[in-house]
Amino acid sequence: MMVDKRHPSSGGGRAAAAEIPLFGFQPPVGTPYGLEVGTVEDFFAQHDDWPWNPPRPGRATFHYLIAVTEGELRHDVDHLTRTIGPGQWLWVRPGHAQCWHPPGAARGPFILFEPDVLRPDIARLLAPITAHDAPAVLTPHPDDATWLHQTALQLLDEHRALGRRPLDVHHALRRSLLESLLLRLAGTPGAATSARATADAGRRDRYRRFLDALELHFRELHQAADYARLLGCSVRTLSRATRDATGKGVRELIDERRLLEARRLLGDGRWDARAVAAQLGFSDPANFGRFFRDRTGLTPAAFAASEAPGATSSP
Repeated sequence: MMVDKRHPSSGGGRAAAAEIPLFGFQPPVGTPYGLEVGTVEDFFAQHDDWPWNPPRPGRATFHYLIAVTEGELRHDVDHLTRTIGPGQWLWVRPGHAQCWHPPGAARGPFILFEPDVLRPDIARLLAPITAHDAPAVLTPHPDDATWLHQTALQLLDEHRALGRRPLDVHHALRRSLLESLLLRLAGTPGAATSARATADAGRRDRYRRFLDALELHFRELHQAADYARLLGCSVRTLSRATRDATGKGVRELIDERRLLEARRLLGDGRWDARAVAAQLGFSDPANFGRFFRDRTGLTPAAFAASEAPGATSSP
């Protein structure tokens, strides 16, 4: 029903196998727009052993939101095992590394949605709790618990009512119920405060994860959007993280890493400009030549000659 119908992104090229796979939103046929609702027990029942045997970590471009009403759910989020009991909610946000544990007796609604399913004005209000670094486990105030549970069940009922009313009305009702649910969850004690308090740490972590991804993919991924997609965030968010850390934009850091590799290869003496261009993903040697000359003032051949044994520097 859910995870096994979402396929890893294929943009990672040769190094993708070394990365935690990134899953995009691909609901069952007939499910309208970027929102899917079911139950955690149905999810477990429809997956005999995957993805918990063996455990398979992954990242998603969409939100996982699970309300535990019975039993206990264990789930890894960013390599930490969380235990979610009755009355608590698990929120796995886009870009989190996550891993399922073997199914237990957990019961409750299971909501998946893409970030852009929310209306822009509502998304702004929810920014603190939808942020990557907001808490993964929420424990709503007891006064809110019954309302949240009932609203989640209403959302599940409306999701299952596909065909009962016009599609645009059906989706408007689903989105309205989801937004109401999230706005109420945003009042969970500690949720927004924790998100604000960890914003700086979150940007530092995002920059570190960008550097890891850049080291794996600089040969084939050359646009800021490629890395934002890989990390499950917007280009603006990623740019903010890199500028906070270095004062430089994402594209500038990508170009610097490609230039560093070009210098290393050309200085080795066994690579010519054509081979280096192919290695670094340039469409042709001329494009690589312009890239290199604009940043060093030398052609690739001139740089290689200056690095050759016995070469002397110009006065």
